[in-house]
Amino acid sequence: MEFVGKGQPLTRNGITAALAPLGLDPGDAAYIWTVVEVETAGVTQGFGFRLDRRPQILFERHKFRNFTNGQFDSEPSVSGSPGMYGPLSAQYTRLEKALDLCQQAGLGPEPALKSASWGMGQVMGFNHTVAGFPSAAAMVQAMVESEDAQLAGMSGFLQGNGLAQALRDQDWATFAKRYNGAGYWKNQYDTKLAQNFRRFASGSLPNLEVRSAQAALFYLGYAPGKVDGVLGNRTRTALASFRIAAGLPAGDGLDGPTYEKLCEKAGFAA
Repeated sequence: MEFVGKGQPLTRNGITAALAPLGLDPGDAAYIWTVVEVETAGVTQGFGFRLDRRPQILFERHKFRNFTNGQFDSEPSVSGSPGMYGPLSAQYTRLEKALDLCQQAGLGPEPALKSASWGMGQVMGFNHTVAGFPSAAAMVQAMVESEDAQLAGMSGFLQGNGLAQALRDQDWATFAKRYNGAGYWKNQYDTKLAQNFRRFASGSLPNLEVRSAQAALFYLGYAPGKVDGVLGNRTRTALASFRIAAGLPAGDGLDGPTYEKLCEKAGFAA
């Protein structure tokens, strides 16, 4: 399968579309950002794509074992008991190995695709139906193109698994338990959710234009730091370098011409 797409960063329409199934309004974006910031930080660091524009993934070999009835346990890197995730840089190597094994066995790609979590929401492939897709392959193909699709999948997962009410009620312990499991308290997920919600609800939301600019700088090799919608020092340094290379007036700010040129170079819709 082809896992490289446009890698379009999140848009306001995408956020609005993700909020609606959860019974939330466009003004309630703090809820979505809270989940993205805390629940996906370990794998995606808040951004749904890698440098090569493939979605962020984590391959879970125990799921692959379940979906293939253990027939590939002779390949412990992809089929076995829980754990042994390996570095994030190796996840696609493991996925592609699983896809090859499935192809050789005539199983099709679904067992492998179901065994990985995808995008900024890290929705497992086997949750494709509740996420709103007819197959894991359909979910992956959508998530390859945009964070909007990734966020829609996460929203569907939350709604379909009864997490919307806990989210709206700011019942962070219940939310964390259902999202992460009974051991959520070990990493203080509920506390982190509450802290980040207070931060975002106070009005400190990511700026989507800055975030898109950071994504473009990231893809173009300018190392802006975390794609978080905050115009920090690393982002300003990256902008200054880009502006010089693009023949724009010197500076480290994100003005209209710089934003438009970044979107053009990265292939984004401005």
